[in-house]
Amino acid sequence: MIIVTGGAGFIGSNFILKFLSTSDENLLNLDNLSYAANLSNLAIIESNPRYSFVKMDIQNHRKVEALIKKVKPRAILNFAAESHVDRSIEGPETFINTNILGTYSLLKASLDYWKNLSKKEKEIFRFFHISTDEVFGSLNLNDEKSTEESAYKPNSPYSASKAASDHLVRAWHHTFKLPTLVSNCTNNYGPHQHEEKLIPLIITKALKNKNLPIYGDGKNIRDWLYVEDHCEAIMKILEKGKPGETYNIGGNCEKSNLEVVNKICEILDSLNPKKDGSLYREQIKFVNDRPGHDFRYSLDTSKIEYNLNWKSKESFSSGLAKTVQWYLERS
Repeated sequence: MIIVTGGAGFIGSNFILKFLSTSDENLLNLDNLSYAANLSNLAIIESNPRYSFVKMDIQNHRKVEALIKKVKPRAILNFAAESHVDRSIEGPETFINTNILGTYSLLKASLDYWKNLSKKEKEIFRFFHISTDEVFGSLNLNDEKSTEESAYKPNSPYSASKAASDHLVRAWHHTFKLPTLVSNCTNNYGPHQHEEKLIPLIITKALKNKNLPIYGDGKNIRDWLYVEDHCEAIMKILEKGKPGETYNIGGNCEKSNLEVVNKICEILDSLNPKKDGSLYREQIKFVNDRPGHDFRYSLDTSKIEYNLNWKSKESFSSGLAKTVQWYLERS
C-alpha cells in the first residue's frame, strides 16, 4: 500500500493513473477536495479493487495519524498543495495552512508511524514530498540553471510556503532520520489540469472566442514538463532515490509565455480552424503584469539523469498537441 495525498488534483491524479497501470500495489488517495480537485479525473479506476479514496484534510493530524496506522503504507507521497500564485497573492493564509501546516501534520504522523516499524520496514518506508522550481527564485536570461544545491529565494507567498515545507522535510530527515525524498519540478502541463493554469486557460478561452490574457510583455520564461514524464520520474525516485536527497525534474524546454500561447494558437488553427477564417492569435491581449512576477525558472536535471537514468521523453510540440487535443475532445 502507498498513500497519495492530493490525488484528485492535476499531478496527483495523473500519478495515480500511471501507478495503478504499472504496479500491482494498492493505493489510497487522501484528498480534501478543494476547488482544484476533481474526482472525475479518476473515474476510470473508481472500481479498481486496488484503489481507495478517503476525503480528509491533511491538517487534521489526529485523523491522518489514525489512518496511516490503520493502512500501514510503505510510502507516503505528498502532492497536496495550494499552487496558484495569483491566489496566494490574494489570500496567503490558505497557502500557509495547507502547504506548511499540512506538511508538518503529515511529517509528524509519518514519524510516529515509522518509529514503530520493524527494522526492515523502516528501511523500506519513504516519505516523498513533491515541490516546485519556484522555491529557487527568479533567474536572469543568462543565469545558470538552478541545481539541487542552489539557495532558496522564494518571491511569492506560494513559493515561500513551498520552500518552508521543503525545509521541514529536510529537517525531519536530518534530525529524526525519517527516510524522506524531495523533488522540485518545472511547469507541468497535460490532461486534467485546472483551467486557471496558463495552458488550459488559453485553450478554453480560445475556444470560447474570448481574449487570451498574457501578463506584461509575455517574455517571462518557464521550463515545461509533460505531466506523464513527471509521474515516471516520481516513480523512479520512489524506487531508487536515496533517502534525504532532493531531485530536480524538468523538461529542458524553456519557452516564454508568448511562445507558449502562440504555439497553442497554431495547433488550434490546425485542429479546430475558425469558421470565419480568422486566427486564434488575434485574440491575444496583454494585461497588467502580476505583482512580483518572476522572470525565469530553470532546473538542472543532470542529477536525476545521471544517478537514476531518467530523462523526459515528450517534446514540447508533441506534448502540447496531445494536451490541446484532450481539451478539444472535452469542449
